[in-house]
Amino acid sequence: MHIDFLTKVLKEKPDQPAIVWKDKSVENQWLTDRITYWESYIDDKGLKSGSVVVLEGDFSPNSIALFLALTQKACIIVPIHYSTANKTQVLEIAAVQFILRVNEKDEISLESCDRLADHEFYQLLRKRHTPGLVLFSSGTSGQPKAAVHDFVCLLEKFKQRRKPLNLLNFLLFDHWGGLNTMLHTLSSGGTVLTVEERSPDAICEFIERHKVEILPTSPTFLNLLLLSRANERYDLSSLKLISYGTEPMPISTLNRMRVVFPDVRLQQTYGLIELGVLRSKSKSSDSLWMKIGGEGFETRVVEGLLEIKAKSAMLGYLNEPSPFSEDGWYMTGDSVETDGEYFKILGRKSEVINVGGEKVYPAEVESTILEIDNVADATVYGEKNMITGNIVCANVGLVEDEDEDKFVTRLKTHCGSILKPFKVPIKVNIIQDMAPSVRFKKQR
Repeated sequence: MHIDFLTKVLKEKPDQPAIVWKDKSVENQWLTDRITYWESYIDDKGLKSGSVVVLEGDFSPNSIALFLALTQKACIIVPIHYSTANKTQVLEIAAVQFILRVNEKDEISLESCDRLADHEFYQLLRKRHTPGLVLFSSGTSGQPKAAVHDFVCLLEKFKQRRKPLNLLNFLLFDHWGGLNTMLHTLSSGGTVLTVEERSPDAICEFIERHKVEILPTSPTFLNLLLLSRANERYDLSSLKLISYGTEPMPISTLNRMRVVFPDVRLQQTYGLIELGVLRSKSKSSDSLWMKIGGEGFETRVVEGLLEIKAKSAMLGYLNEPSPFSEDGWYMTGDSVETDGEYFKILGRKSEVINVGGEKVYPAEVESTILEIDNVADATVYGEKNMITGNIVCANVGLVEDEDEDKFVTRLKTHCGSILKPFKVPIKVNIIQDMAPSVRFKKQR
């Protein structure tokens, strides 16, 4: 059936740890038995192929087993994390019929919802008798978008077995990056290493204790790590690779990472809830240029914007118009530069600031600001202006308090020495709390 390729791997080494959760190991045999148990539970409780089911949890043993059992039973799964915002909105948009909650003690509860789930994509999945996966965008800039997948298409890439490694499941349960890491690890015969707290010190301590080899994370978290200097308090010598994605990486942060982790390979990744995670290869650890694509993906650039055709593409959104071109290419909205086979992501077209006809990409200005002493983080945005159309503005968080007027002068002097005049922030706000989103992404 749908996950037989994965359970076959689990059965090869029944005594090997499948999951480390709260510092306790769960073996492959337990996980395969538990998947079977939850399949029977699903039948007994009246969940059928095509039922729309919210699964709320994190990467606990029962959350993982339930996720795989729901997949095997061809349900339509809507994963959410404890921290997911606007849960009521998610339930309504997805027309959820059942809610399975896995609490922090790994205990299960079930709730039925009286909703009609008859969207055309749901009907198509039921006709195909295939599992569905509904992934929500973060919704930080408005209503979250709900992407509906035929999950079989996303699962296809995990059938190619790769070398098992110790990957830390950093990204969240409602994030495709987190699910991708889990499925990659289990299908390759590895162990899912789960964390409850995602602070720099907690992550570094976990890496030291479990000899983690790969850390998949975000540029925002890496900036927090560098600021905390937690890496100096723990032995991180087991790390071989740090992969980063979900948002543009400031080149200033990447350069600092190269200094702090000279023996660790740094690799940029590229993934979207609409397509899944593409295979990627950075030109080098200190470069933002990367190859993206691989089997099942095609890329092209149209008017400076990246478009992708993928076998794993979603069916569409539940609550938004189709983002596909007439010939089936997904229009990412990402502005890019190209150099042969390599791409450089400049930022989202929707975030570009137009200053008197000139384009300003917030990520470039943010990277320049992050080079300044005493800067913890920066978010750049545009504000309407009668003369130039827009001006560049910046919210900046400081490591330590300092005279604001003197700091603003320092910032404008530094930016003016590197950036063209129209890119230099006109308005600078000192913000006390520059906390990232729960998905460890910059909140624009």
